[in-house]
Amino acid sequence: MNRHYKFSFFILAVFFSINVHSGVFTDQEVALWKKQASSITIYRDAYGVPHIYGKTDADAVFGLLFAQCEDGFERVEMNYITALGRQSEVKGEAYLWQDLRARLVNDEQRARKLYQSANPEMKKLLDAFAGGINYFLITHPEVKPKLLNRFEPWMHLMFAEGSIGGDITSISLQGIEQFYTGGQKTGYFISEDHESKMSDGSNGFAISPSRSQSGNALFYINPHTTFYFRGEFHVVSQEGLNAYGAATWGQLFLYQGFNATCGWMHTSSQADVVDFYSERVEKSGDGYVYFQDGKSVPVETKEIKIGVLTNGSIGQRTFTGYRTIHGPVITEKNGDWISVAMMDFPLEAITQSFLRTKATGYESYRKTMDIRTNSSNNTVYADNKGNIAYWHGNFMPRRDPAVNWKGEVDGSTSKTLWKGLHEQSEMIHLLNPSEGWIQNCNSNPFTATGKGGPDSLAFPYYMAPDTENFRGIHARRLFSGEDKFTAATLLKNAFDPLMPGFEKIIPAIVSAYENNKKILSSEFSGPVELLKSWDFKTSVDSKATTLAMVTGRKMQLLVSQKTKGQGLDNIAMVNAMSGLSEMEIIRCLKDSMDELVSKFGSWQISWGTLNRFQRPEGLDNVFNDMKESLPVGLGSGFYGALATFESRPFGTDKWYGVSGNSFVAVVEFGKKVTAKSILVGGQDCLPGSRHFTDQASGYINAAFKDVLFYKPDVIRNAVVRYTPGMRQ
Repeated sequence: MNRHYKFSFFILAVFFSINVHSGVFTDQEVALWKKQASSITIYRDAYGVPHIYGKTDADAVFGLLFAQCEDGFERVEMNYITALGRQSEVKGEAYLWQDLRARLVNDEQRARKLYQSANPEMKKLLDAFAGGINYFLITHPEVKPKLLNRFEPWMHLMFAEGSIGGDITSISLQGIEQFYTGGQKTGYFISEDHESKMSDGSNGFAISPSRSQSGNALFYINPHTTFYFRGEFHVVSQEGLNAYGAATWGQLFLYQGFNATCGWMHTSSQADVVDFYSERVEKSGDGYVYFQDGKSVPVETKEIKIGVLTNGSIGQRTFTGYRTIHGPVITEKNGDWISVAMMDFPLEAITQSFLRTKATGYESYRKTMDIRTNSSNNTVYADNKGNIAYWHGNFMPRRDPAVNWKGEVDGSTSKTLWKGLHEQSEMIHLLNPSEGWIQNCNSNPFTATGKGGPDSLAFPYYMAPDTENFRGIHARRLFSGEDKFTAATLLKNAFDPLMPGFEKIIPAIVSAYENNKKILSSEFSGPVELLKSWDFKTSVDSKATTLAMVTGRKMQLLVSQKTKGQGLDNIAMVNAMSGLSEMEIIRCLKDSMDELVSKFGSWQISWGTLNRFQRPEGLDNVFNDMKESLPVGLGSGFYGALATFESRPFGTDKWYGVSGNSFVAVVEFGKKVTAKSILVGGQDCLPGSRHFTDQASGYINAAFKDVLFYKPDVIRNAVVRYTPGMRQ
């Protein structure tokens, strides 16, 4: 299909002849969706960002999903293939255990029942979600789905969590494979990936009127995700919806963004919302029982059939899934089965996520938080009344404080059952702190502002096991030193090039050299002098950044090998890197110098030569040194860079970015909301589109585009205007 929109405002559109996909859709359905589409107008601006206008909220959702499919149907479909536990049908047996994990946690029959029980307004939204995608498929017969030829409203309830994977990623795939195949007993139940995310995540900043030059609240939205995980959208209805921000492909709400009155930014939380239970299980007849307060209880079972692509055809693997009162059984340890309890209210979660986009101020937003289903996020908030706020977590099980909730807990006693949820009034919360600023970088909530922050002793440990990290340290330094902010200075601070983690690592390298230079060759003097004189700031031209990053990567790998399974947090990892023996540090430096010489002919290589932006043409990260790429001066969040660009080699000499800054926006809530934004790469996921990489340069250089929020501005700057299903 032609994805290059013409630069013309007025368009004579002709309805595309409808292919009903071999009976997948009925004539009645097609007529219904065609009628709904006629109530929707989509404007696309010069960057391809869709501004979707509908009469009702459901119309806006229909248009939102249609536009998402125009820009990234492959990503929409793959998110649902993943959520439904059907990746093996497309990618083969390598994804079998991911599929089984998804099927153990989510249940299609339950999702269908939840959809039927939804209130009329939510049903309309779920219908519109499915209708928008299906109508795209009907009107774009050249698009061939990998697996899902028809979307159903209940499917969204299998993908209610908008973060990357959500709580389910806390479950070890190795543990599931071990248990459900009867393999070697590893005892793993907590995902290794989940353990290693302490320094990943996002940044959210809010500035109160007392600290801004204009007297307006300022807000900074900075999710750090895998690249292209979300697109940029603007959705408007005549029922009070007018929201701008980032939507995860395939979801009916904007995950992070703002409306005319307030803004919301989510950062990944380490608040303890997932518990693992050790269950004493015995065989009983054809099944099993577990024990609660001395009484035996039958283990629930369900048959799980998973299709697996093998040599071009689909075979089938069948498992018996087990479940206790706590949740699905995920592995075995020391003869006991391990079950897991996590947030399991998908209908309420989608409701909360959508309602917050229509919040009209602090009290309105706080009421959405009372639904208490946001299980994996903290929230930074600002509004046009000058309020700034922070919530650490949202969904928080109430637990017996006498129980040690670290690791697995005893599942045989009712003392370890959750006692409902904590009320919002019991949670860690900040509202209009005297310092006039709030920051959260997936870091300790008790340092989210300066003086007057929450008292850590007032809350149970499980509410905030989050440790500090170098991004949090960096942000606190900047905000404590700035007197009056503007949107421009907030943006400047957010792109400050310092990487404070190296303030500890570089002295360790210098010391290792100085203490051993009598026995070391002269080849080390130049590199050490370069690092010694470095200001720890990253830039395209910095050669010290390159040497530090390559050496740091080798030091981190060495520590990981030596401390496997310890799950070191960000600062503990850097401390361990700095604590390596002097000869280990020297060896890492030497290996880095040799690697750079081997690949580039010299160890004196600018950071922009090594660190590159190149957008892959598919869902997989396939990079090529021979193809065009752009130099990037941004640094790693692991070392405290706020504007994060996480890169590494992929069988290549150069390093390519795969995660970090994605959708980024700076917002000012004055009499009218004003904002600037940037999206990694561009809005369109289709290679060859003019919007595939048209934002890449602005992304790299923090040259943000103006957000078109008010309709007169949208119309005046529109490049194309159309109704879903109509083609120019």
